[in-house]
Amino acid sequence: MYAKNLPLTGNMLLNGYQLSKLHTFEVAARHLSFSMAAEELSLSPSAISHRMNGLEDELGFKLFERFHRKIKLTSEGERIYTALQSSLALINQEVAEIRNNEISGSLTVYSRPSIAQCWLVPKLADFHQRYPSISLDILTGNEYINFNNYNIDLAIYYDNKPPEGLNCEHLMSESIVPVCTREYAEKHDLFDNPSGLEQCTLLHDKQAWDYKSGSGEWHFWAKSFGLKGLDSCQAIGFDRSDLSIVAAMNHAGVAMGRNTLVNKRVQSGELVKPFPELEVDCLHNYYVVTPNSEHNPRVKVFVDWLMSE
Repeated sequence: MYAKNLPLTGNMLLNGYQLSKLHTFEVAARHLSFSMAAEELSLSPSAISHRMNGLEDELGFKLFERFHRKIKLTSEGERIYTALQSSLALINQEVAEIRNNEISGSLTVYSRPSIAQCWLVPKLADFHQRYPSISLDILTGNEYINFNNYNIDLAIYYDNKPPEGLNCEHLMSESIVPVCTREYAEKHDLFDNPSGLEQCTLLHDKQAWDYKSGSGEWHFWAKSFGLKGLDSCQAIGFDRSDLSIVAAMNHAGVAMGRNTLVNKRVQSGELVKPFPELEVDCLHNYYVVTPNSEHNPRVKVFVDWLMSE
């Protein structure tokens, strides 16, 4: 039998001890299972059940309907659970705003153009939602910059070794594989037929590694698999890898694609990999570079976010 009146403490209907029981209730209601709640809270199912019985006695109404190996929220339980969810969301919002107010100001990020367009920029909405008080400036270029002269906070480089004299963290590895549209691959009989490339236009980033890279990515890829005959192919060079991808998407030829930059296009069907098994790891990697290892709060949260992505 449930009590009709709650013991009051001043004007409070709930005390701290009951709030801890409400936490247990929230977990049990979320899972609709005492056993799953017990696993999350590192308690026994009987302990969960005992807490819920006690809470129901103290509140004066049922929270759960109990069946064989199953529980269900009562209408009163639904109301309490909805109120708890709303309160937790409000508290989390307040916590986030307090944290973000402590981490505010401008942050300037320098990046290689292709990784900025194809990988970084599409993800920035998530960062802005997490840290709305940080004002981002994104700059791009292929050259190495002087952090002091350009007031850059951090850079994303693509290189075969970490730059000297700067703090450097490995962000991602990279691999390359030819990509084109399905129409282009079918027209030139490319599927599982690398020799078909000899009749194709090869698209590439002429500054993939440095200003003199030329068609180096294609040569590196072909040499990795013992393929010959590509030197006489027609070619179009660009100073950015993403531009070669745009050209490939418009049936201009076969681009040497970096997986980090083309995977979404392949998944969407805009591009295909005619020889998916002929993929080779690059000697180059993406690095997050900062002037020193002592990061200010804005740099730290951005670096941590990059690593989580």
